Amino acid sequence: MALQQAWEWERWKVMGQHAFFATVLALSMPGALAGADMTTGAALSRICPWVVLALWYVYWIALRGGADRPPLLYLVGALAVWAVMAVVDSAFLPVAVAVLSPYWLRRPWWSTGGVLVLGAAWSLQSFATHGSVDVRELMGCVFGTAVAVTITCYVATLDHESHKRQRLLDELTATQAERAAAERQAGTLAERQRLAREVHDTLTQGFASIAMLLDAVGDDLPPGSPAARRVEQAMRTARDNLVESRRLVHALRPAPLDRTHLADAVRELTARLTEETGIEAYTVVTGRPVALPTATEGELLRVVQEALTNARRHARPVSVAVTLSYLGDVLAIDVQDDGTGFAPAARHTGIGLITMRERIAALDGTFAVESTPGEGTTIAVTVRLPVDSPAPEASAAVSGTERLAPAS
Repeated sequence: MALQQAWEWERWKVMGQHAFFATVLALSMPGALAGADMTTGAALSRICPWVVLALWYVYWIALRGGADRPPLLYLVGALAVWAVMAVVDSAFLPVAVAVLSPYWLRRPWWSTGGVLVLGAAWSLQSFATHGSVDVRELMGCVFGTAVAVTITCYVATLDHESHKRQRLLDELTATQAERAAAERQAGTLAERQRLAREVHDTLTQGFASIAMLLDAVGDDLPPGSPAARRVEQAMRTARDNLVESRRLVHALRPAPLDRTHLADAVRELTARLTEETGIEAYTVVTGRPVALPTATEGELLRVVQEALTNARRHARPVSVAVTLSYLGDVLAIDVQDDGTGFAPAARHTGIGLITMRERIAALDGTFAVESTPGEGTTIAVTVRLPVDSPAPEASAAVSGTERLAPAS
């Protein structure tokens, strides 16, 4: 609605400007042709530049869309033709108001000054022609000047208010868009937290209960019996799924980032991997850590979590290294293991890799997987760093290369 109103105002403003030019130009011709002794040559000397000026205006302003921003070539040509007309007949002096109207409507003070100067020149010309002041002609000049000033200033004021209103509407639209984005983000976070609570209260608690029941059953069975082995296998499966459900809860709500930053959170992940599995996992940080937006760090942390989980579940590695390299305006993250590896072309549809790739794509980063059967896997991620971001407090003292030894 606001855009429609702005467009309507611009259309009516341009039409009014064209009508004003045509009216002033048309009214100037009868005065220039007045006189009983007007010859054909004298009439043509007035009509020809009059037609040239009209065509010049139509070409540059009406046809080429110069009503709002008239080109300099129009001004030079129009003033040259007007100067010829004014020399031929002083009745064409007011035409300058129409010639300059595309500029004056954009500058109200210039409009007023230009019209006043033109009115003064008109009065002086009348005095020089008659040798005395003609009261009627002087009153006509004053009245015409006042009308021109009033119309010009009024239209310019309306134009200024229209643009001011449009700016306010644009600011309101931008504010509404920012509010909608904030509400969407808040809704997304609330939904993720709800899902995390649901998973924790259902799946996680259920797997924990199953593991406890199986543990109790295993105590009642003879050690080494087939039934005891099956119960142990079922217990192991339940515990693995319990770990996965907890990982899912952490992925939905990356708790490590609630109290620290990305580099420290990754250290916690590798330390936990070593503690739970015995895999030699460590974190290497090079360069000066740079603080990232919380949402970005959360996404990167989830990618590292998924990469470590894939290595734990599928690769059976002896060691896993996570490298965070702060390279000026780029953060490069490499997760490398020495496990069984795989052929990427045959595993490109794995949900874990797809999820990681989508997360990095949402951050406008790059994601690559390098793996060879029997030679391990490397996942490489790069994202842009914000300009002039301070180093996070938790990692402010980090410089060079740091390695976190595996937990014993």
